Amino acid sequence: MELVTSVADFSAALDAHRAAGRSVGLVPTMGALHDGHASLIRRAGADCDVVAVTIFVNPLQFGPAEDFDAYPRTLDADLAVAGAAGASIVCAPSVAEMYPAPVLTTVHVAGLTDTLEGASRPSHFDGVATVVAKLFSMAGRCRAYFGEKDYQQLAVVRRMSADLSMPVEVIGCPTVREPDGLALSSRNAYLSADERAAAPTLHAALRAGAAAVEAGETDPAAVRAAMGAVVATEPRLRLDYAEAVDAATLAVPARLAGEVRLLIAARLGATRLIDNLGVTVPTSPTHGATEPRKAGHACAGA
Repeated sequence: MELVTSVADFSAALDAHRAAGRSVGLVPTMGALHDGHASLIRRAGADCDVVAVTIFVNPLQFGPAEDFDAYPRTLDADLAVAGAAGASIVCAPSVAEMYPAPVLTTVHVAGLTDTLEGASRPSHFDGVATVVAKLFSMAGRCRAYFGEKDYQQLAVVRRMSADLSMPVEVIGCPTVREPDGLALSSRNAYLSADERAAAPTLHAALRAGAAAVEAGETDPAAVRAAMGAVVATEPRLRLDYAEAVDAATLAVPARLAGEVRLLIAARLGATRLIDNLGVTVPTSPTHGATEPRKAGHACAGA
């Protein structure tokens, strides 16, 4: 596995692989790699000849009061995870290498970034879209793999890539979870033992919302209330939002239909956790269902 820290070296290496007829899979990360990231690398390796992983903690997507300085930076451990999962090349540039001058150009995806995480973190998705556009430009023609855990981010990246005709196929991969349902996240490392014990309540809330949909509930407010009621059983959690939205547009419809995505965010101590779950509204509602039929899983990212 090759390690590069230069944007130019990374681009040249991938250009050389493509010139030799090899396909490229790109896995953008902010490091602190866990098995969720490893699953993305393995998926890229199954689909592509060359797997390129980027490790870059992007300052543009952190707000003034957020955890940029405290975000875990574990390059040696990350290289071990990436290599074991099958990465061919890792690019780990510095902030100065990525942004050698003040950034005057930003990418904004309207509509998809106004609600949910966008409402809670107003500049976050502009920072995400800008760095991902830069990474796509660096990597060139490829397939890019993102986890569904950051579902709104995945939707933003897909729309940006399509709107700007980027030569990148964006592929979403299922969330990897702990046995108790907690979605893998680099921020889980911030949780104390007591907080870690409370964290799976978010997944339980999503499953309650999915069960309501499977039982025939099509009122988004009622599904939201079902999720909120589960969160309310855990006093250590402070709910930010719980929503049932159209899976494609992220809009809250008057009535749920087709593919729905349930999204939730809450604070647990000083840590903010997000999760989501896909569910299909039954065409012939059957009441009393207890096990949701999932449209997809929710994937690991930052």
